[in-house]
Amino acid sequence: MYTSSNLIGFILAVVSGAFIGSSFIIKKKGLQRAGLNGTPASVGGYGYLLQPLWWIGMVTMIVGEIANFVAYIYAPAVLVTPLGALSIIVSAVLAHFMLGEKLQKMGMLGCLLCIVGSTEIVLHAPQEKSLTSVLEIWLLAVQPAFLLYTASAIAVAFFLILYCAPRYGQTNIFVYIGICSIIGSLTVMSVKAIGIAIKLTLDGANQFVYFQTWIFTMVAISCIITSLNYLNMALDTFNTAVVSPIYYALFTSFTILASAIMFKDYSGQSISSIASELCGFITVLSGTTVLHSTRVPDPPVSTVQMCTVPCLQKYHGISKATVNNGNRRKTMDRPLI
Repeated sequence: MYTSSNLIGFILAVVSGAFIGSSFIIKKKGLQRAGLNGTPASVGGYGYLLQPLWWIGMVTMIVGEIANFVAYIYAPAVLVTPLGALSIIVSAVLAHFMLGEKLQKMGMLGCLLCIVGSTEIVLHAPQEKSLTSVLEIWLLAVQPAFLLYTASAIAVAFFLILYCAPRYGQTNIFVYIGICSIIGSLTVMSVKAIGIAIKLTLDGANQFVYFQTWIFTMVAISCIITSLNYLNMALDTFNTAVVSPIYYALFTSFTILASAIMFKDYSGQSISSIASELCGFITVLSGTTVLHSTRVPDPPVSTVQMCTVPCLQKYHGISKATVNNGNRRKTMDRPLI
């Protein structure tokens, strides 16, 4: 039965998807403008921090994430989580019209497979257990199985950051997005603990007297900063219409895996449900493969910095006047000797 509480959660989830999907496009516009006047984010530049358009995109994403967070308070995860796929559709449509990033027919099929597979995984995922204290989550977080997952996630993230990113980050989309997704799964576990702490505190049981709450807070902040940094690098390097669905698919998969290990929700689940989740995961992998194989490759950073005005217009939708103005500024700033 569709209750008023579920309706509020549904509306918030839809609003969240629209804001988050739009934020990808706004942030990429800001990254492009920042790249014209300095070192691109894809090679470690941070000039986008001075770009107002990028901050507008960040605010848009934060509003979307807050709406998504509140949606989980009013509606169950099986309703809210699949609606996150709306951000993929919004991002792909806006990228087509605003960035000139063409999405091929097979790419559309891959996007659809990502949405269907991720939705199937979420719909057949077990129900979350009711938690009434941050201390309960802390006991789940320090159990051996989840500690092993956390250690493995951190080890893989460091391997991707220190070894793969410098060598393959500019050519393999899964490097940057893999970092975001793996770290993101730890973010969700921490944010869940913080959400419970806030809710219980508002109900009269102060959870911020426990040091565990502050540990979860520090972990969440660290993970969010890391994820955003590499998400910016992915957006500045690859096609937005490809980044969005792959990030959504991998993030959803790792988050469900982390939740299953931490909360042990899969105990007692039927074979049919497990089989459905496996089919959903295979569908997601197929979708990301199809989408990645049909994307229009972006030029290397060195090529973008050396290419002509038509080249910039082709790949980034930048007007000739913008490029010429940037060239005049750089010429005026160049030393005379």
